[in-house]
Amino acid sequence: MADLRLDAGDIRRTLGRMAHEVLETHDGAENLVVIGILKRGFYVAKRLAFAMTNIEGTTVPCGSLDIGPFRDDLAGLSDVSDDSEIPFDVNGKRVVLVDEVMQTGRTIRAALDALMRHGRPAQVRLAVLIDRGGRELPIQPNYVGKVMEAAKDERIEVRFAETDGEDAVYIQKGAMPCTS
Repeated sequence: MADLRLDAGDIRRTLGRMAHEVLETHDGAENLVVIGILKRGFYVAKRLAFAMTNIEGTTVPCGSLDIGPFRDDLAGLSDVSDDSEIPFDVNGKRVVLVDEVMQTGRTIRAALDALMRHGRPAQVRLAVLIDRGGRELPIQPNYVGKVMEAAKDERIEVRFAETDGEDAVYIQKGAMPCTS
C-alpha cells in the first residue's frame, strides 16, 4: 500500500523554494548549469532549471547524466552505453547535480565520476528532492527539498507526470529500499 507524502502542489512549491535557495547561494544564475541524473533526477533538474530561469529571466542550461557505466553494482560491464545529454561545456561552470531521492550516496559517487568524464567544473553542488538518510558514503546534499523518514523495508517512490501520469511522492510499504 502506498502512502502519499507530497502531491503536485507540494512538489512545485518545494522546487520553487529550492530554486531560490540555489540562486541565492550562487548570487544569481551566471555560469550556473543544472545536470540531472537519469532517469528521474533529470525530471527534477528540468523543473529546477525552469524555475530558476523564470526567477532570473535568463536561461539556466539543463542536461542529463547517465551514470550506468560508473555504478559499482554493474562492475565488469564494459558494454554499457552513455546516454548523457549535456549540450553545453561543463568546464569552469558551477554545476548543480540533481537526483530525486538520496539514500546511501552510491548513485552520487557514480554521478561525480560520470560528470568528470564530461569536463572539469569550477564547482559541483548537490540538490535532491527527497533525502531519506541511510548514508553508506560521506556524501551530503547542499540543497534538500524534503527529508523523509522511511523504514529499511520501505521505498520512496517519486512519480512524474511525464512518465507516471501524476506528480507525487509516495512511500511504498514492504518494498525494497532505494539504493541511491
